[in-house]
Amino acid sequence: MLASLISAAVTVSGEAAGQEAPAPLIAPPFVIGGAMFVIFVILLFVTASYTNLGRRHEAVDEHADPHRQHPNKHDRGQGH
Repeated sequence: MLASLISAAVTVSGEAAGQEAPAPLIAPPFVIGGAMFVIFVILLFVTASYTNLGRRHEAVDEHADPHRQHPNKHDRGQGH
């Protein structure tokens, strides 16, 4: 039963796809693809410009403060 429903749906969608006209585009496909490429390259450079933020200084360990409202329960007993 399920196989017949699936085959019927595929048949109907295949017949309907041949009758529809393609949607109009605002520009030729290579212009749209080129614009998307340029946008992603710009985003790549913006992302790459933040790679040095983790190397500005050495990371320091957070000291265990027993008076915090929500103390870190994973301080391995350093706050006691």
